[in-house]
Amino acid sequence: MNHLPVIEPDPDDPAYRLVTFRHRQPDCDGVLALLHTVTDKDRHAGDLTPHLMTRQSDTWELTYRLRADHRASYQLYPFRGEPPGTTRVDWLHVLDHARPDPYDTEPRLPARDGRHPASVLSLPDAPPQPYVQRRAGVPRGRTVSHTVAGRRVDVHLPAAFPGEGPYPVAVLLDGEQWGEVLSVGDTLDNLTADGAIPPTVALLVHTMGPGRAEDLSCNPAFVDLLADRLLPWAAREFGASTDPADTVIAGQSAGGLTAAFAAFRRPERFGNALSQSGSFWWPDGTEFDAGSEWLTRQFAAEARRQARFYVEVGLQEWTLLTQNRHLRDVLTARGYDLEYREFNGGHDYACWRGGLADGLKHLLGA
Repeated sequence: MNHLPVIEPDPDDPAYRLVTFRHRQPDCDGVLALLHTVTDKDRHAGDLTPHLMTRQSDTWELTYRLRADHRASYQLYPFRGEPPGTTRVDWLHVLDHARPDPYDTEPRLPARDGRHPASVLSLPDAPPQPYVQRRAGVPRGRTVSHTVAGRRVDVHLPAAFPGEGPYPVAVLLDGEQWGEVLSVGDTLDNLTADGAIPPTVALLVHTMGPGRAEDLSCNPAFVDLLADRLLPWAAREFGASTDPADTVIAGQSAGGLTAAFAAFRRPERFGNALSQSGSFWWPDGTEFDAGSEWLTRQFAAEARRQARFYVEVGLQEWTLLTQNRHLRDVLTARGYDLEYREFNGGHDYACWRGGLADGLKHLLGA
């Protein structure tokens, strides 16, 4: 049972792999595999059958056919009685009790809110993530916590601090996830040690509380707070640069939408936007009608801003892929400096943590 899942070539197509998950637990009635976003899609369709393992003697097994560049976090959910349902209440119960693969081999993805960590599947052609894990011998920065304008902000300072400034600055939305859970300081330290980015002050803004939906929905007041209160404070306290060319704002999902909006609304402060799986459908989930994709329409209609963009989205994100491609086309047509990428994965920190490093390297690197 060691070294799972089992990854084998697809005899019909070398671009794919057959990935077999196994779980030994004879005292349950079934095991559900939660392959991030892949299982979610079928859950939204009301059918989890493709993700139920089959009993083989005292072992449960399930084989997926996945493209060789796929990356996803995953968990297993053994259950008694009937398989879990697909309602929101059912799914929250599954997420609260699902566990990592006991036979996984890659470092696990930590979770928050008391949930179990997830295992990570990275197939051979998945994009490399050389900056994610802590490395021995790398000079370590430090993180200090502050409250700015009523907002919790964790500040990661480079190992060279204090030194000769000003320092480039990276504003990371959902900072409690990046700092307390994912230890993004390790990524920043690795990038700096390799010379991929200069020593940078990172402002990890907590946005995952009850006000998240209001803050991260193209909210001018929130963006102005970051521009007029947070950035000047960081300049005074830590020598953070006031040059928009040295300032990145980064976010995922609604945070990705907000990062792009910040560069649209306040380009004189935010000269670089890093959007991962941005919710560019906002405020209407339908496509191409009068209410959908508000921000993309603004980029198409308004004067071009002096801002650069790094935008990425997962091929498995069936609710976001079209809208991100539409934003790409608009930004390209308007002559923006844009790096656009699609990764074979989903709405998943297992993918985003590598993409964040790539985006910072692109926007802040030489």
